[in-house]
Amino acid sequence: MADENGTDAPEKANGETPQPNGEAQPNQQPQTRILVQYVRDLSFENVAVQKGKLISGQPEIAIQVGLDAKKKPEDDRYEVAIKLKVTSKGKDDGEMIFSMEIDYAGLFEVKNVPEAQLHPFLLIECPRLIFPFLRRVVHDVTRDGGYPPLNLEPFDFVALYRQELQRRAAAEGQGQVGQA
Repeated sequence: MADENGTDAPEKANGETPQPNGEAQPNQQPQTRILVQYVRDLSFENVAVQKGKLISGQPEIAIQVGLDAKKKPEDDRYEVAIKLKVTSKGKDDGEMIFSMEIDYAGLFEVKNVPEAQLHPFLLIECPRLIFPFLRRVVHDVTRDGGYPPLNLEPFDFVALYRQELQRRAAAEGQGQVGQA
Protein backbone atom coordinates (compact mmCIF):
# COMPACT_ATOMS: atom_id res chain seq x y z
CA MET A 1 0.00 0.00 0.00
CA ALA A 2 1.50 3.37 -0.98
CA ASP A 3 1.18 6.46 1.17
CA GLU A 4 1.07 10.12 0.04
CA ASN A 5 4.84 10.18 -0.47
CA GLY A 6 4.75 7.13 -2.73
CA THR A 7 6.39 4.88 -0.15
CA ASP A 8 4.91 1.65 0.98
CA ALA A 9 3.27 1.71 4.41
CA PRO A 10 2.68 -1.90 5.36
CA GLU A 11 -0.08 -2.69 7.79
CA LYS A 12 1.07 -4.41 10.94
CA ALA A 13 -0.40 -7.78 11.94
CA ASN A 14 -2.35 -6.12 14.75
CA GLY A 15 -4.31 -3.97 12.26
CA GLU A 16 -2.37 -0.79 12.92
CA THR A 17 -0.75 1.21 10.14
CA PRO A 18 2.59 2.96 10.86
CA GLN A 19 2.34 6.73 10.46
CA PRO A 20 5.10 9.08 9.19
CA ASN A 21 5.79 10.22 12.76
CA GLY A 22 6.40 6.59 13.74
CA GLU A 23 3.23 6.20 15.84
CA ALA A 24 0.80 3.44 14.98
CA GLN A 25 -2.74 4.45 14.02
CA PRO A 26 -5.40 1.85 14.92
CA ASN A 27 -7.43 0.42 12.03
CA GLN A 28 -10.67 2.43 11.90
CA GLN A 29 -12.58 0.13 9.54
CA PRO A 30 -16.01 -0.92 10.86
CA GLN A 31 -15.76 -4.35 12.42
CA THR A 32 -18.44 -6.77 13.54
CA ARG A 33 -18.17 -10.16 15.09
CA ILE A 34 -20.89 -12.63 16.04
CA LEU A 35 -20.00 -13.77 19.54
CA VAL A 36 -22.93 -16.17 19.87
CA GLN A 37 -26.31 -16.76 18.25
CA TYR A 38 -29.21 -18.60 19.81
CA VAL A 39 -32.93 -19.30 19.99
CA ARG A 40 -34.16 -16.93 22.69
CA ASP A 41 -37.77 -18.14 22.57
CA LEU A 42 -39.61 -20.74 20.46
CA SER A 43 -43.23 -21.84 20.35
CA PHE A 44 -44.75 -24.29 17.85
CA GLU A 45 -48.45 -25.11 18.17
CA ASN A 46 -49.56 -28.03 16.03
CA VAL A 47 -53.27 -27.10 16.05
CA ALA A 48 -54.59 -29.31 13.23
CA VAL A 49 -52.96 -32.49 14.50
CA GLN A 50 -54.20 -31.85 18.04
CA LYS A 51 -57.74 -31.71 16.61
CA GLY A 52 -57.14 -34.95 14.70
CA LYS A 53 -57.35 -33.31 11.27
CA LEU A 54 -55.35 -34.41 8.26
CA ILE A 55 -54.12 -31.64 6.00
CA SER A 56 -54.48 -31.82 2.26
CA GLY A 57 -53.65 -29.19 -0.30
CA GLN A 58 -51.46 -26.13 -0.08
CA PRO A 59 -51.96 -24.02 3.08
CA GLU A 60 -51.88 -20.23 3.31
CA ILE A 61 -48.76 -19.05 5.11
CA ALA A 62 -48.60 -15.64 6.81
CA ILE A 63 -45.31 -14.29 8.16
CA GLN A 64 -44.75 -11.31 10.45
CA VAL A 65 -41.23 -10.05 11.13
CA GLY A 66 -39.95 -7.77 13.85
CA LEU A 67 -36.44 -6.60 14.68
CA ASP A 68 -34.94 -5.53 17.98
CA ALA A 69 -31.50 -4.38 19.13
CA LYS A 70 -30.32 -3.73 22.67
CA LYS A 71 -27.03 -2.43 24.03
CA LYS A 72 -25.39 -4.80 26.50
CA PRO A 73 -23.40 -3.61 29.54
CA GLU A 74 -20.08 -4.63 27.97
CA ASP A 75 -18.43 -2.15 25.60
CA ASP A 76 -19.29 -2.53 21.91
CA ARG A 77 -21.73 -5.43 22.52
CA TYR A 78 -25.29 -5.58 21.24
CA GLU A 79 -28.01 -8.21 21.24
CA VAL A 80 -29.93 -8.21 17.95
CA ALA A 81 -33.08 -10.31 17.56
CA ILE A 82 -35.33 -11.29 14.69
CA LYS A 83 -38.86 -11.95 15.93
CA LEU A 84 -40.82 -14.14 13.57
CA LYS A 85 -44.46 -15.22 13.70
CA VAL A 86 -45.61 -17.81 11.15
CA THR A 87 -49.21 -18.96 10.84
CA SER A 88 -50.51 -21.61 8.50
CA LYS A 89 -54.21 -21.88 7.66
CA GLY A 90 -56.14 -24.12 5.32
CA LYS A 91 -57.10 -22.39 2.06
CA ASP A 92 -60.48 -24.10 1.96
CA ASP A 93 -61.72 -23.69 5.53
CA GLY A 94 -59.38 -21.01 6.93
CA GLU A 95 -58.74 -23.11 10.03
CA MET A 96 -55.41 -22.87 11.79
CA ILE A 97 -52.96 -25.65 10.89
CA PHE A 98 -49.96 -24.51 12.91
CA SER A 99 -48.57 -21.43 14.56
CA MET A 100 -44.91 -20.76 15.21
CA GLU A 101 -43.26 -17.89 17.06
CA ILE A 102 -39.51 -17.60 17.35
CA ASP A 103 -37.11 -14.99 18.68
CA TYR A 104 -33.70 -15.71 17.21
CA ALA A 105 -30.89 -13.53 18.52
CA GLY A 106 -27.21 -12.89 18.13
CA LEU A 107 -24.73 -11.21 20.43
CA PHE A 108 -22.53 -8.94 18.33
CA GLU A 109 -19.35 -7.04 18.99
CA VAL A 110 -19.45 -3.91 16.84
CA LYS A 111 -16.48 -1.54 16.60
CA ASN A 112 -15.69 1.61 14.63
CA VAL A 113 -19.24 2.21 13.40
CA PRO A 114 -20.13 5.92 13.63
CA GLU A 115 -22.94 6.65 16.09
CA ALA A 116 -25.18 8.01 13.31
CA GLN A 117 -24.87 4.71 11.42
CA LEU A 118 -25.09 2.34 14.39
CA HIS A 119 -28.89 1.98 14.54
CA PRO A 120 -29.32 1.05 10.86
CA PHE A 121 -26.25 -1.18 11.06
CA LEU A 122 -27.70 -3.11 14.00
CA LEU A 123 -31.15 -3.52 12.41
CA ILE A 124 -30.04 -4.23 8.83
CA GLU A 125 -26.60 -5.83 8.71
CA CYS A 126 -26.70 -7.85 11.93
CA PRO A 127 -30.06 -9.53 11.12
CA ARG A 128 -28.76 -10.27 7.64
CA LEU A 129 -25.85 -12.18 9.21
CA ILE A 130 -28.01 -14.40 11.45
CA PHE A 131 -30.95 -14.89 9.07
CA PRO A 132 -29.61 -18.06 7.38
CA PHE A 133 -29.47 -19.77 10.77
CA LEU A 134 -33.00 -18.66 11.67
CA ARG A 135 -34.18 -20.01 8.32
CA ARG A 136 -32.65 -23.41 9.12
CA VAL A 137 -34.40 -23.54 12.52
CA VAL A 138 -37.78 -22.70 10.92
CA HIS A 139 -37.16 -25.35 8.24
CA ASP A 140 -36.33 -28.01 10.83
CA VAL A 141 -39.16 -27.17 13.26
CA THR A 142 -41.88 -27.22 10.59
CA ARG A 143 -40.50 -30.49 9.21
CA ASP A 144 -40.29 -32.02 12.68
CA GLY A 145 -43.87 -30.82 13.30
CA GLY A 146 -45.02 -33.18 10.55
CA TYR A 147 -45.33 -30.72 7.66
CA PRO A 148 -43.31 -30.03 4.56
CA PRO A 149 -40.37 -27.86 5.64
CA LEU A 150 -40.97 -24.13 5.35
CA ASN A 151 -38.13 -22.51 3.42
CA LEU A 152 -38.13 -18.78 4.15
CA GLU A 153 -37.21 -16.43 1.35
CA PRO A 154 -34.62 -13.80 2.35
CA PHE A 155 -36.14 -10.69 3.89
CA ASP A 156 -35.40 -7.16 2.72
CA PHE A 157 -33.99 -5.83 5.99
CA VAL A 158 -33.58 -2.32 4.53
CA ALA A 159 -37.33 -2.18 3.79
CA LEU A 160 -38.14 -3.58 7.25
CA TYR A 161 -35.92 -0.90 8.83
CA ARG A 162 -37.66 1.87 6.86
CA GLN A 163 -41.09 0.53 7.86
CA GLU A 164 -40.03 0.56 11.51
CA LEU A 165 -38.85 4.18 11.21
CA GLN A 166 -42.19 5.15 9.62
CA ARG A 167 -44.12 3.32 12.33
CA ARG A 168 -42.14 5.11 15.06
CA ALA A 169 -42.61 8.50 13.37
CA ALA A 170 -46.36 7.89 13.11
CA ALA A 171 -46.52 6.81 16.76
CA GLU A 172 -44.65 9.95 17.84
CA GLY A 173 -47.00 12.08 15.74
CA GLN A 174 -50.00 10.45 17.41
CA GLY A 175 -48.46 11.06 20.83
CA GLN A 176 -47.95 14.76 20.09
CA VAL A 177 -51.50 15.17 18.73
CA GLY A 178 -52.90 13.57 21.89
CA GLN A 179 -50.92 15.98 24.08
CA ALA A 180 -52.13 19.17 22.38
